[in-house]
Amino acid sequence: MIQFDCHAHVYETVTAIDGARYVPTHPAPLGDWLAHQEAHGLRGGVIVQVSFLGADNSEMCAALARLDRARFAGVGVVPLEVCDEELDRLVQAGMRGVRWNLVRGVAMPDLGAAPTRRFLTRLRERDLHLEIHLEGPRLAPVLPALADQGVNLVIDHFGLPSDPDPRSDPMIRAVADLHDRSALYFKFAAHYRTSFDVTPHVGELLSLLRDNHVVWGSDWPHTQHEHRTGYADVWSRAADWRDLSDGTAARRLYDIG
Repeated sequence: MIQFDCHAHVYETVTAIDGARYVPTHPAPLGDWLAHQEAHGLRGGVIVQVSFLGADNSEMCAALARLDRARFAGVGVVPLEVCDEELDRLVQAGMRGVRWNLVRGVAMPDLGAAPTRRFLTRLRERDLHLEIHLEGPRLAPVLPALADQGVNLVIDHFGLPSDPDPRSDPMIRAVADLHDRSALYFKFAAHYRTSFDVTPHVGELLSLLRDNHVVWGSDWPHTQHEHRTGYADVWSRAADWRDLSDGTAARRLYDIG
């Protein structure tokens, strides 16, 4: 059964970086997220750095400081040139992964370049995973290289598929073509960020991925979609796969259980 909300954004104030693509009008307080969890029988979760805060992870760290580290963790955003001291500080605060938000044409870091190689080495040394938010057609050609970097790879939002037929979807085909899926995990979160029903894609992914390689996330507070959905709605949409066990994946990726 699903025990954890592994994708939510928490911020007590709304102070955006310059050039932010979207800035919400209201904060997303920690107390509200915890109330949603309690109402739906969940016991913990993961705070993911929201894009409008950039690489300022202070809101995430402040929230984690108030939570039981056995049940809650964070996924942050850091530049490739982040220093060891800053990474260690964030790990100490409860960060268990780093997110690359690459949608809407943001360039993929060059996996062969020295700065990227050093960055990935730092992740491996700290057992941090890499989380990718990228549209399926752009993800498909780079998925083999990403899955071969020696770190666990977590794909956001069902992989943002592009074809209603999973058999024709380039992202699903790329997953099927991988020779080794041992490092590949998916987040089943934010169905509303895809324009069609992703239920068939869920079935394909569950058949392709290793057991215990899926986590669920609410994507609360549903930025850019606040007026069309809510926590109860996304939880109800998970009914078809709510019996999947997320405990093993949560322990491996986030050290919570």
